[in-house]
Amino acid sequence: MDIFNKIKEGMGPIGQHMKMSHGYFSFPKLEGEIGPRMKFRGKEVLNWSLNNYIGLANHPDVRKADKDATTEYGLAYPMGARMMSGQTSKHEELENKLAEFVGKEDAFLLNYGYQGMVSIIDSLVTRKDVIVYDSESHACIMDGIFLHKAKGGKSFVYAHNDMEKCEKMLGFATKLVKETGGGILVITEGVFGMAGDLGKLKEIVALKKKFEFRLLVDDAHGFGTMGKTGAGIGEYFGVQNDIDIYFATFAKAMAGIGAFVASTEEVVNFFRYNMRSQTFAKSLPMPMVIGSLKRLELLKTQKELRENLWKVVHALQKGLREAGFNIGNTESPVTPVYLSGSIPEGTGITMDLRENYNVFCSIVVYPVIPKGQLLLRLIPTAMHTLEDVEYTINAFKEVHKKLLDGAYKSDSIAQV
Repeated sequence: MDIFNKIKEGMGPIGQHMKMSHGYFSFPKLEGEIGPRMKFRGKEVLNWSLNNYIGLANHPDVRKADKDATTEYGLAYPMGARMMSGQTSKHEELENKLAEFVGKEDAFLLNYGYQGMVSIIDSLVTRKDVIVYDSESHACIMDGIFLHKAKGGKSFVYAHNDMEKCEKMLGFATKLVKETGGGILVITEGVFGMAGDLGKLKEIVALKKKFEFRLLVDDAHGFGTMGKTGAGIGEYFGVQNDIDIYFATFAKAMAGIGAFVASTEEVVNFFRYNMRSQTFAKSLPMPMVIGSLKRLELLKTQKELRENLWKVVHALQKGLREAGFNIGNTESPVTPVYLSGSIPEGTGITMDLRENYNVFCSIVVYPVIPKGQLLLRLIPTAMHTLEDVEYTINAFKEVHKKLLDGAYKSDSIAQV
């Protein structure tokens, strides 16, 4: 059998809609300067779909740092992997400053967040070890766990943020490692990127009194947005010292490329010499490193950016709740709006918002969420205004009324 035959038979649960969605619902092109207003299909839209939380993407100091570093070094330097020929003092400087900022002994730069998390899990656990993880963990965590299982390792999943189930799974894991001679790794997210709710960090840490395990936290959406200084979810809950391995990406609040993992010096050195995704990959280019140093500096010093972000977040979430919308249990900038409806109705709402109200936000449908549910996901930033918030809430009120009146019913996804 030709391995390509399965492609002809089906493009997958999301890809099955490719012909009708490509370029509009999937792979849309947002053009122009990164910000609340961008061009979509030739016209300006109010954009709520970028993870540019504190507005660093087009900050003049960031743009200058990126430009100057590219002029001086180009995009090739340093050549080779860090272990072989790609090490520089700037890479080390960024690692040291990141470690200091998040209160850890050391940090290791990673080329990408997704790839980095997969490789952290792959390098840290063996088939003797057991992973306990939240059921709504990001795909990068799941892929790391799949690799663990492929090596013969075991894992236990607990229902999302259900600490009673987490404790139960830790009990199973404890019995199992007594047989295998391995250890236990608990994995959760700091901020869950789809729903915006927070991992139960305090409760998980408290379980250390009863069970022996290490805690890995993916804080992609929390780094730069949560905590008094923006140092993340551990700072927010006051448990940073109890997080054994802290991971964050530059793709959100830092508005860049790359990621880092922070822990004790011993653990970070283990990652330096054992993470295959870094050992066999080219070093992060110098402009990205120098640009990240500037971004980190601004994140730490320009507190007004984070303050403005939260002003917008509070106004948006308060306004949506007062308008009767269900935004779940979000405690972060991530703002989901849950509606009841079918996939055609979801596409109708999205098209109406984009075409008639010039509001661009992402829609999530089955199979990512259960059938019969729709999720409109808004990402507020420090660059949005209270006028943007008011306009968007009014637009949502109008399309929601249309949804209830049956205006978006259709037998198939609308051709765009």
